[in-house]
Amino acid sequence: MPFVLLWNELIIIFGYIAAVFDIKTRRISNKLILTMLAVWVITLTPKLFLDTEAAVALLTDSALGLAISGGLFLLVYLISKKGLGGGDVKFMAAAGLYLGFSGSVPAILFGTVLAALTGISLILFKKIGRKDPIPLAPFLYTGILITLFQ
Repeated sequence: MPFVLLWNELIIIFGYIAAVFDIKTRRISNKLILTMLAVWVITLTPKLFLDTEAAVALLTDSALGLAISGGLFLLVYLISKKGLGGGDVKFMAAAGLYLGFSGSVPAILFGTVLAALTGISLILFKKIGRKDPIPLAPFLYTGILITLFQ
């Protein structure tokens, strides 16, 4: 599956960029999200012509990853009254394309559990208050890495 390996390398690069920008600016750039989407389309398009059946299977898996990741994060975003950033929603939706269905769920679980444990620790040690935001992308990126390398 050399094609999936390419996507793994790309999501590692894009995730790193998202994490660094989220730490520095507390934002995830729309340009990064659009670049992620464009690169995904560009890398899938030749496969559609060379091996249509495999490309359709990848497309289906990627669409499920996008729907699960983006849908779950959008739901949390709406329920939490913007307690979750819109950039996090868009980043995980785009990451879902690269991770597919089977990679999206564990990446989200690992990332959000790590974020929760870190947030609780920071509150207990009085480094932040209960309502203080923490950047989520570094934790999501860590969840993605754990998922890819487990």
